[in-house]
Amino acid sequence: MRSPFIEHVNISVSDNRRSAALFQQIFGWHIRWQGPARDNGHSIHVGDDQYYLALYTPPAGTASGAPFAKGVPLNHVGFVVDDLDAIEQRVRAAGLTPFGHEDYAPGRRFYAFDGDGIEFEFISYA
Repeated sequence: MRSPFIEHVNISVSDNRRSAALFQQIFGWHIRWQGPARDNGHSIHVGDDQYYLALYTPPAGTASGAPFAKGVPLNHVGFVVDDLDAIEQRVRAAGLTPFGHEDYAPGRRFYAFDGDGIEFEFISYA
């Protein structure tokens, strides 16, 4: 039997078009689907042919909910990449500020917050 895997992560963001463009710029991903979503919101699925982020934005004028303290309920989303230095250049070019550079077994990593304060980790095991 195949081991379970994560196909997608669904994240509420203030502007899913901006967030989708960010991941297209950093990873070269494409929009797999977009359209109406729950509570009259809008979702964009951005990723590759296997895995994606579902980016949900509520209708205009509707708050997406109270902001959570860092780590509640989500600490960060981690992405494994082949070339960490190249991804860091793309992250910087997208206007994000990398921080928390670490190099310990089993790999190198850094973090960055997006425009909504969501933390992403970029990891290389190369």
